[in-house]
Amino acid sequence: MTHRGSGLSASQRTGLRAGLVDVALTRAPFHDTALTVREPRTDPFGALLRSCAPTTPGVPVAEKLRSPSDSETETLEEGDVTALTTPLCRQLGIEVPVVQAPIGSAVTTDLVAAVAEAGGLGTLALTWVTADEAVRRIREVRRLTPKPFAVNLVLDFPVDELLDACLAEGVPIISTFWGDPSAVAERAHSAGAVHLHTVGSVTEAERAVAAGVDVIVAQGCEAGGHVRGEIATMALVPAVVDAVHPVPVIAAGGIADGRGLAAVLALGAQAGWLGTRFLTACEADTHEVYRQAVIRAAPQDAVHTRCFDGGWPNAPHRALRNSTLSAWEAAGRPAAPNRPGEGAVLAGSADGRAWSRYEDMVPVPGMSGDLEALALYAGQSAGLVHDVAPAGRIVADIAARAAALRSV
Repeated sequence: MTHRGSGLSASQRTGLRAGLVDVALTRAPFHDTALTVREPRTDPFGALLRSCAPTTPGVPVAEKLRSPSDSETETLEEGDVTALTTPLCRQLGIEVPVVQAPIGSAVTTDLVAAVAEAGGLGTLALTWVTADEAVRRIREVRRLTPKPFAVNLVLDFPVDELLDACLAEGVPIISTFWGDPSAVAERAHSAGAVHLHTVGSVTEAERAVAAGVDVIVAQGCEAGGHVRGEIATMALVPAVVDAVHPVPVIAAGGIADGRGLAAVLALGAQAGWLGTRFLTACEADTHEVYRQAVIRAAPQDAVHTRCFDGGWPNAPHRALRNSTLSAWEAAGRPAAPNRPGEGAVLAGSADGRAWSRYEDMVPVPGMSGDLEALALYAGQSAGLVHDVAPAGRIVADIAARAAALRSV
């Protein structure tokens, strides 16, 4: 799951995409008072972490389809971790094949560090921040954990300065999306970094490997946020695995629990890439309105569309159906600037920024207004997300379930 997220206005982001402006980023701070203060992470495969469910009433569990083992507490023993470890895990320096997708504004340094501490791969989303801010976040993750993590850059935007900053900081894993990865691969390798690139087709995967990419992320169209291709994960992943062997493949799209992870490992992927599941992690910078929308959603509520294009035009994406999307579809999906409510300000942030209808921005803590009408990026796996939980517990539960299924 990839979507943009920043403190930049639509006009500023459009200028940034063209390389015309240099704007410093100011983010709303993470201060969702509906959440319990987090404890420092401990051994993720030992005692379970304390729950951090919202204090505001949520959606009754019975309203969501539950799997038989959802009520059970599962822990992952050391032997199971070894059984689940893939060659890619060893290459990246992680313990379990769980990768947190770069979920835009929802990513925090706490989230990345928590996933890393749990044995997975956390990913910072840095495309829409300044180089100085990127360095600050990289160093903050390093303060929180000594374990490996990745950064993600969208190549449809100018990211040269950001890439230089990341490589200068010694980031071990560079993830890219939506563009030609060849120049990045060469620079990443020169700095000793591993280069991941997300694709939506076999042809794109083959081109990425020819360009020198080390690891392919095969993104099925079930994925949330911005979506590259039109092929479902179940068909795409084995086709890409066959086409690029022996280059390792990470599967993305539709994965939210251990069943999904076990399934893509059976298809030949060496890890699962999850975004929607981490939207409701305690450490994620998601507004409670956004969290609850994900928890309430059924798979069919995640719509593939081009509706929320302010700041990133011509980029298909998947978002939850809301009042903005429904009104636009009812009007016949007109192009800008003739869409219903075009330009109407929907929300404001604590720093005084205003966010308009159709902008490529999600609700984050500190915002107020008609937040339901903003972009609610999520994949079809939202139908499998039932709660708010610490990221470490999410990783441990997914890995435990997948390991149990693979041992059957």
